[in-house]
Amino acid sequence: MHRSATVQVTSEPELIEKAKRGDPLAFESLYNTHKRRVYSLCLRMTGNTEDAEELTQEAFLQLFRKIESFRGDAAFSTWLHRLTVNLVLMRFRKKGLITTSLDEPISSENDSGASREIGVQDEMLNGTVDRLVLENAIQSLPAGYRMVFYLHDVEGYEHKEIAGIMGCSVGNCKSQLHKARMKLRQTLVRRTSAVQEPR
Repeated sequence: MHRSATVQVTSEPELIEKAKRGDPLAFESLYNTHKRRVYSLCLRMTGNTEDAEELTQEAFLQLFRKIESFRGDAAFSTWLHRLTVNLVLMRFRKKGLITTSLDEPISSENDSGASREIGVQDEMLNGTVDRLVLENAIQSLPAGYRMVFYLHDVEGYEHKEIAGIMGCSVGNCKSQLHKARMKLRQTLVRRTSAVQEPR
């Protein structure tokens, strides 16, 4: 006799409702479904596997505590994503890792001379550089720059959303993103030149 109930597929909304009622199996299913994406997000934001593992566990602890507040206004994955981003940001603030001033004026030093509009896409950083090289260059950015760049150019958050997350103005968010892109350009040019130089 087959136990069909044990292998019955349950939809995510059903799992969420069961998890809200304290069903440990439903929560485990949600964990197994979303853990890789949460870990990947934490790893990209922190650049450290140990921190990413710790923050992933912490994110699901927060989820366990706060799942009753999920009302379905947005997709569950989006809600969990924001919960995770906020958790990582809180960790960064506690450790004092976001040290770059959001009010620092933009310097034209090391700029190529061409004027660039702040807050728009930079074609050099879109599909023209080896992904691994770009990932490494992003990880080399100061924490504050990396956070803004990652949230906007990788995750697709709007400036208004990032400003709310980071606790700064939209103008400062755009400024921070511009400076992050400039630092990335400099790093990528140096690394590309180093690779192309004959030995």
